[in-house]
Amino acid sequence: MQNIGSKIFGVFVVALLGTLLYLTVFSDGLGQAPDVTVTTASGETIQLSKPMKPVLVNFWATSCPSCIKEMPYLAKMKQSLGDRFELVAVSMEYDPVKQVEKFIKANPFPFTFVMDTDGKIAKAFGDIQLTPTSFLIAPNGKIVYRQIGEVKFALVTERIKKMSPPL
Repeated sequence: MQNIGSKIFGVFVVALLGTLLYLTVFSDGLGQAPDVTVTTASGETIQLSKPMKPVLVNFWATSCPSCIKEMPYLAKMKQSLGDRFELVAVSMEYDPVKQVEKFIKANPFPFTFVMDTDGKIAKAFGDIQLTPTSFLIAPNGKIVYRQIGEVKFALVTERIKKMSPPL
């Protein structure tokens, strides 16, 4: 009886992994990323609808306690995965520029900060109002993860690893 349970569990795990692979690589997932281009701190441009590697886009605000709380965890994820993905933190239109600049200067996290001063990026992603809101974009430009609230770090880390094997 225990042997049958083990086989059923094994089939379930294989089916689950196959489904995850399909959803992250071959399916439309949650739709196509919008045609938005951002510039990294090093001057590189990333076209979010056609990135070269996975990109995690995180909408945040200095007035959002959850956003501030998750920033160090985003930094740890970026440090552990390195160049396997890009992380773009987009401040909201209503966030005062000087306040955002002060936060970035005081917290030199290892990812790209973008100020959405005209709200065009938030609008392109479906008129984002709530923060934090995050999107994981696969190298094929498909959105494969969307989260309103704090990022599910273990899940996102595994998806990034599957989409970008170590070099």
